Amino acid sequence: MKYFFSFLIILCVAACQRPLQHNPTTATGVNKFTDPEIRAIYTLQDERKTDSLVLYLHHLNPVYRAEAALAFASVQDKKVIPDLSNLLKDKAVPVRKSAVYALGQISDPAAELALIEQANQEAAPAVQAEILEAIGKCATQKGLDFLTIFVSPDPVIKAGQAWGLYRTNVKNLNYVKAVATATQILLTQNSPAARLGAAHFLARTPGLDLSGQVVPIIKAAQSDPSADVRMAAAQALGKIKTGQAAATLLQLVQQDPDYRVQINALRTLSNADFLQIKEAVYKSLTHKNPNVALAAADFLLAQAPAQEESRLLASAQSASNWRVRSTLYGAVLKLHPNNTSVQATIRTLYAQTTNLYEKAALLSALSQDMSAYPFIQKVTFSGASPVLASYGMQALADIRSNKAFPPAFKDTFVKIFRQAIASEDRAIMGIAAGVLQKPELNFRAAYPDYTFLKTARDKLILPQDMETYLELDKTINFFAGTASASAAQNPFNHPIDWQVIQKLPRQQQVHLTTPKGNITLQLFVEEAPGSVANFVSLTQAGFFNGKNFHRVVPNFVVQGGDPRGDGWGGTDYSLRSELADLRYLEGYVGMASAGKDTESCQWFITHSPTPHLDGRYTIFAKVTAGMEVVHQLEIGDKLIKVELVN
Repeated sequence: MKYFFSFLIILCVAACQRPLQHNPTTATGVNKFTDPEIRAIYTLQDERKTDSLVLYLHHLNPVYRAEAALAFASVQDKKVIPDLSNLLKDKAVPVRKSAVYALGQISDPAAELALIEQANQEAAPAVQAEILEAIGKCATQKGLDFLTIFVSPDPVIKAGQAWGLYRTNVKNLNYVKAVATATQILLTQNSPAARLGAAHFLARTPGLDLSGQVVPIIKAAQSDPSADVRMAAAQALGKIKTGQAAATLLQLVQQDPDYRVQINALRTLSNADFLQIKEAVYKSLTHKNPNVALAAADFLLAQAPAQEESRLLASAQSASNWRVRSTLYGAVLKLHPNNTSVQATIRTLYAQTTNLYEKAALLSALSQDMSAYPFIQKVTFSGASPVLASYGMQALADIRSNKAFPPAFKDTFVKIFRQAIASEDRAIMGIAAGVLQKPELNFRAAYPDYTFLKTARDKLILPQDMETYLELDKTINFFAGTASASAAQNPFNHPIDWQVIQKLPRQQQVHLTTPKGNITLQLFVEEAPGSVANFVSLTQAGFFNGKNFHRVVPNFVVQGGDPRGDGWGGTDYSLRSELADLRYLEGYVGMASAGKDTESCQWFITHSPTPHLDGRYTIFAKVTAGMEVVHQLEIGDKLIKVELVN
């Protein structure tokens, strides 16, 4: 009833308003926020004010209707599903497209029927493609079946169908027929966007039986002209347990021209006969791209059998890359616990290096030998560095979580974890809290009085300690034996700085100077004004200068912007998530977070398409030059300087 009266009010108000005469974004260099109404809509989005935003869904001006609909993709309030569904019939194509995207972002089955009905009537290919993808986000089995049998020759719509199939991949539905449809889309006569969506559906949907699709998936992995598609197809081959699939993956490791395909193929070989692939893996340790070398070292850490100990040790001793070397020493310790000579070597390297991140990696290596815990414990609580504290605590957590954990160490680790909770270091506390939640470790019996957890949680300061707060809250609920309450929410504490945004051109660029070369970003001023304003303000203050890329995951992301340097740092405020209709492709820049509306100052650049991040993490920029530099960045490389391009 509230919305009915609101609708009457907006009709009266809108009748007296003149529609916008032009789209301000058509003016060269001028961003759309010169329009005060659009600023007002984004402010309401930022403040999560559904009741005020919904009025704009009925505005006479289609520009404002579209902007308001798009705002609900970030707000994600289920109450507006009926209002957004009504906009599926709007005369303006941008309004329909925004409404569809917002319904998909809300991801509620209540929108499924309206989306299916509109899919059969929609005339605009771009909107129809958006509808198909939104159906996937909201899908029950009915929606998946609709996507499976849908037919269109239009390449844009076909891509929407493929991405719709992909978006169902967490639904636990019956995918038998969908597999055949996705495999057909994967064939090379379809567009790269369609093939990519289909390949990711096949690669990332759990439990698929792909045994009947061996030939087309191998063909895609070997010969698709898009490296992005080959990467996903290589990952899909992991679901096919045949010698032919393993042989193809080995070929990709050795011959594919794109290092990212090599990494995916290498990771997917985890089920292959080690003796048949080991020479290719060892060769990859010296690959010119550090990400491939590290992926090979990680593979050996996880997969190498006992008879490889001497060769692993020799490889560690000859490795020039410190991260590869540390990982290989960890692999040796894993195969030979209580190896005092290797422990001594690691501790000597630890003492010799001035690289904090190498020291941290050596602590991780030591965690493979549980008898090394006293040294790790000493470093963790020494206060020497936040980086060493967080890596050391993670190493202790890994030791305690090891299935072979010695009972003789149990009481000692009970004391260690209590010390961690009382440490007042957000990383140490958060990591420890995550371990205490594990039922199989039975920490509830060790701490019959768990008030120390509440005491520690209540000392935390929000929003900067939100990640730790959430972990402790879950741990307290676990100890109490109660269902988790609704997660704490950051208060609205950092509104969009419109003075900053109104000074920026639509395609504002930023230069990053690194030891490996320069990178140029284009900021998405109009899509993520809150995140952009924050990034620009921090840049102008010199905040990012001299900070490290503290996280690099091969063929995933490089991440920086953390004042602690360990991934647990932030500012004393939080930003709202801005989830515009964008995809994470290679070189897209997103805001790191601990959940919706918890963004601060950390950000990442993608190595390749990462569709599982779409619509969940704010995209605020993309790399326009220097992507080859991004692919060479390693943990510890510095952001020498970040500056706006005038």
